[in-house]
Formats: sequence, structure tokens, C-alpha cells
Amino acid sequence: MSSNTQKPVLIIGGSGVVGSRAAKTLRRLQPELPITLGVRDVGKAQSLARELGGAEAMTINLERQDLGLPESAAFSAVVVLLKDDSLNSMKYAQAKGVPYVSFSDFVFDIGPAVARYIQHPTRSPVLLLGHFLGGTVTLATLHFAREFRRVEAIEISAVFDEDDVGGPAARGDTERVTKAVPNPLLLQDGKFRWAQGDDATREFVGVDGTKWRGRAYPLLDVVSLAAATDARTVRLDFAVREAASSPSGQGVSHEVIIELTGEREDGTTGRVRHEITDADVHSGLSARGVALAVERLLGLAGGPPVAPGLHHPEGLLSPAYVVERLKDFGARIRRASPQLEG
Repeated sequence: MSSNTQKPVLIIGGSGVVGSRAAKTLRRLQPELPITLGVRDVGKAQSLARELGGAEAMTINLERQDLGLPESAAFSAVVVLLKDDSLNSMKYAQAKGVPYVSFSDFVFDIGPAVARYIQHPTRSPVLLLGHFLGGTVTLATLHFAREFRRVEAIEISAVFDEDDVGGPAARGDTERVTKAVPNPLLLQDGKFRWAQGDDATREFVGVDGTKWRGRAYPLLDVVSLAAATDARTVRLDFAVREAASSPSGQGVSHEVIIELTGEREDGTTGRVRHEITDADVHSGLSARGVALAVERLLGLAGGPPVAPGLHHPEGLLSPAYVVERLKDFGARIRRASPQLEG
């Protein structure tokens, strides 16, 4: 273990909906790892810091390249769970030579961060984690894809409860998508397209047989899975379940359907469906992905500390390991018969 890992992980947005859950998950995975919650309101975050143990809260100013932190401050990693338009958090991590995790960048957002990395490629590892549920769905998909010799199509769909909207950062991300770039990125028949109109929606069948019409979303899973599998079609579509239609007595829940079409090892063509359900909200699953990524970057699980480079989660984490951890955290994963759509 590097001595660098004895320094605290700085989680910017650490008292938010995803941030607080990420901190708690990281504490569960690494009981001795110090954590610093980088927040605007220290008073609000102090109770969480006390609950975590081995943690503190510090005020962060994203308008400054030093983040408003003391010159003596030292961290093992910088994790940003909100949109930092200034990239000052990335500049800070590079200046300190520590891993940087960007959680809130959509597929249309990453240009500035990639350019910044290209200018300073040897300073620190940079993880672009603007994936669905903190990269856990991409990694699960790659795990399920192992039964195919060649993957032709990947169709991922999910159902959110309307009450499962996340905190201010998540609502801000949604607003950016709907106002700034309303057309999601798809891979369709081997070509990347910014989908419009009916092409941006898809009907799918939920876990309980309900038919949903979902809308595609511009997350990084599309480019990650396309690059990792050479599939010719990749898309993600989300639908929202109204509170009145939620299963009685179940409260807020979350479901993800992963459908894969491809050529099996015996040469036959097949389609498989896997379902991930969890009684926790989507921010809980996202937090688990963040925690697993930080643990890996610091060399606390899965190998030595990650060297400087530009990374996506599938380049760092074992898909099989992530699936097992999701099960440990309480997610239910099952292989189901493909269901007809329409």
C-alpha cells in the first residue's frame, strides 16, 4: 500500500445525496481510510463526519484553483460529485499528483477535461465516471457479455420512481441535459448518432412485465461499451414510474434491464436478458460505484495504486468483482428470458 493512501480522500459534494452515500460506502469498504467532506456548508456536514468517524468537513471554493484550502492540505484523491465548470478541482488534483474522479460529466461534457489531461498526461490518474450508476451497469454488462464470442447489440433500460430524483446536483444535471443538449448519443448499426424524435425513445418491458416507453440519456456507458465490445448498437433508455403506480408496500425501488444480442461460442445467435433490482434508490447504487472506483484507484483493492492516465471504470475494475460486490450490497441480479417489446 502506498503511503499516499494514508491521506484523506477529498469528496467534493460529500454531504449531498450521492456524496453522503459514497462516503458511507467507502467507510464500509475501508474502515481506516480518512475522509474529508468538501462542502459549502460545514455545519451541515459535521454530523455526517461524526457519523463516519475518521472524517472531517472543510469548506470548498470552486472559484479558486487552490479550492480555498490551506496550502498544507494533502489528500490521497479528489472525487467530484457535482459539475465543476471551472475544472479547478481537476487542476488541484493534477497539481498534487493524486487521482481525480469526475462523476457529473455527460458524454457531451468531457472535452475540456480530456484536453486538460492531454496537456498534463503524467501528473495523475483521471477517471471519467459519468456513467450510469457510477459505472456499475457498464461493468455488469461486460460481465454478462462474456458468454458471447461477439456482441452485436446492447440495450440497457431502467425504471426510476418519480420520488427518486436525487439532490440539487442531480436535478442540475438533468436540467443541463434537457436544456443544453436534448439529443442523446446512440450507437446504431455501427454509427454514432445524436438521436432525435422517435429515435430517442424506445419501448421496453420492465421486471414485472409492465411496458414502458423510455428516453435515451447521454451517459458515457454508450462509448465505453462500444469501445469494449465492438457492438454495432448500444443505447440506454430511462422511464419514470409515478408514485401511484409503485408496487404496493415496496416504497421507492430501482430496476435495470440489460439485454444483449450476439454470437455465442458455438456459432449460434442468441439474446439474453439480465435484471438488476434494488430496494435502494439510484443514488445508493451510484455511490457504490464511486466507492469501488476510489478503492481501486488508491490500490486498496484489485491491484496496486493506479498510474497516471485517462481512465473509464471498465479499464480499472473487474466486472466479475463489481457484480459480486453489488450482490454483497443487497442488489438482486437474475438472468431472465428475453421479453418481446411493443
